[in-house]
Amino acid sequence: MAVLIYAEHDNQHLKSETHKLVTAASKLASDVHILVAGSGCSEVAAQAAKIDGVSKVLLADHADYEHQLAENISALVVELAGDYSHIAAAATTTGKNFMPRVAALLDVAQISDVIAVESADTFVRPIYAGNAIATVQSSDTKKVITVRASAFDAAEENGAADVVNCDITKPLENSAFVSAELTKSERPELTAAEVIISGGRGMGNGENFALLEGIADKLGAAIGASRAAVDAGFVPNDMQVGQTGKIVAPQLYIAVGISGAIQHLAGMKDSKIIVAINKDEEAPIFQVADYGLVGDLFDILPQLEAAL
Repeated sequence: MAVLIYAEHDNQHLKSETHKLVTAASKLASDVHILVAGSGCSEVAAQAAKIDGVSKVLLADHADYEHQLAENISALVVELAGDYSHIAAAATTTGKNFMPRVAALLDVAQISDVIAVESADTFVRPIYAGNAIATVQSSDTKKVITVRASAFDAAEENGAADVVNCDITKPLENSAFVSAELTKSERPELTAAEVIISGGRGMGNGENFALLEGIADKLGAAIGASRAAVDAGFVPNDMQVGQTGKIVAPQLYIAVGISGAIQHLAGMKDSKIIVAINKDEEAPIFQVADYGLVGDLFDILPQLEAAL
């Protein structure tokens, strides 16, 4: 058996999710291959080749794959699928975009958001916004899975896998890349940050999120938000942490003015240390917090920043 992993990257840098995927894949088979598809992405392939446990890197470097659109990436993966028992991708925007197409084209059932691997055909995944954990056994000949990377540790970089050029091209026929609107920030990406400070409805309004910025700067942290804060229009949607936002598992997660709805907890409960600041001592967030501070965030945040 061999496993094919789709690499997360921006054509220049390999994202940390791929390292965590390798850890998950190593529980499925000893032969782990990584597919790097993009344009001008040879450096990404070189980075992938260094990951422990990887035996081969397939490099599909072509202008057709520059924007990694689901329409042709899925076709590429399906053409390569014949040599593999498992196909895996991170449960990120990219993975959620093209992997269902792969499963449909292969006529198999996709298993999503895997948080543990019990055997080559048995996986553990959360359901009902994390309220229940399901153990799923697949009888499909090929397993198509997306992995919640935050549930696995990152593999080390001491390897030296072979990089093999893949000459398969899949031109776009009925669709074309038009444009992308990207949020630029000097702070770390939410899904890769070691420290995250998030605000909720208790922040009161969007201007008050400035209270988090000084603390974030001192801690080198990313800034997130609960769905309630996003729905209220305090901050943009790309800052949302939760079941329908970004799934994170930093070393330190600070929840400010967040009550701890199930939807939010599902996105951050795997954080190594959780700190909660809330004036309601009955807030559900305190049930998962390692450290809790009951009080008015408008008094506490300036004191915290000054102490830091």
